[in-house]
Amino acid sequence: MVPEVATVTVTQQQVVLTAELPGRTSPFRVAEIRPQGNGVILIRLFTEGTDVLAGQELYQIDPAPFQAALDNAQAALGRVEANLPTIRARAGRYQELLSDNAVSQQDYDDVAAALNQAKADLQFYKATLQSARINLNYTQVVSPISGRIGRSTVTDGAIVTAYQPMALATIQQLDPIYVDVPQSTTELLRLQRRLADGRLTHDGTNQNTAQLILEDGTKYPLEGTLKFRDISVDPTTASVILRMVFPNPEGILLPGMFIRTLVKEGVNEQAILIPQQSVSRDPKGNPVALIVDASGNAQQRMLTLDRAIGDQWLVTAGLAPGDRVIVEGLQRVRPGVPVKEVPLTADGKPSAPPAQPSQPAPKSN
Repeated sequence: MVPEVATVTVTQQQVVLTAELPGRTSPFRVAEIRPQGNGVILIRLFTEGTDVLAGQELYQIDPAPFQAALDNAQAALGRVEANLPTIRARAGRYQELLSDNAVSQQDYDDVAAALNQAKADLQFYKATLQSARINLNYTQVVSPISGRIGRSTVTDGAIVTAYQPMALATIQQLDPIYVDVPQSTTELLRLQRRLADGRLTHDGTNQNTAQLILEDGTKYPLEGTLKFRDISVDPTTASVILRMVFPNPEGILLPGMFIRTLVKEGVNEQAILIPQQSVSRDPKGNPVALIVDASGNAQQRMLTLDRAIGDQWLVTAGLAPGDRVIVEGLQRVRPGVPVKEVPLTADGKPSAPPAQPSQPAPKSN
């Protein structure tokens, strides 16, 4: 009896190819908070683990010594400003008297030098006042960015120094958030060759978008954007880093989280897809498929597979449009034997069930 098989006819179709790459999240911006002045922490003004805004005050350093320095600079500046008009007027009178030879040249030179000294003192104490004002402002340690602040490394009463190595706290901006994905140079070169050969095109689609799959296997609902591909290859892993930016309004993504990304590579205009169940392996592990030739006989074809797309294989060599690939009934078929072909329906089932051998009628007693 000729075995029945279900087949699909090979056609070419347009397929958007994606690559699934592992990666990790990292903060969009990081700010390590360090004091810019010496002093004692009077009070911490934030709650650990909460969101803070740019410009929000985080710590208050004791301002008393800085206020005293500011007052001293203001007093010195006031003294110079009070003396300057008198010295300027004296210099003017001496200049008039010098023309009448009423004063000596030396007396005039002394007054002119005193005037220049007073002007220089005025600029010096203005700068001193500005410096004292800046140092007083540094007693208010504020956040340079908006983000989520971590734990504080100091408590009220701690002594801190300007630009100390240990940060008081760290702020991380998590919305948006970076996703850094390594891509092997082998895959990168293969992709470039496919684009150069015309096997892949961009076809006007946005190749800069990407999607995420979280650690628990769920799909992240928001799309990200590919920002750039690093130009340096990591010699230890032979890979380059793809940096993407994803919106994170709900705070689902946290720094250091392991994720998988789906990155668009391009569009294959003449892709050949066949069901995975139609592909088997020979003793050497090579992929093979059975087709029905023009004579109605089963023939074996050696295949070259690119990747799995859903429940199908993307075939790059071994099949041509119009080939009829056997999907059901492979166990009953050997290469070279005639078969009876039944096309698959849209739901992936044979249009008619394979014929069953007739059973002999039971004998009557």
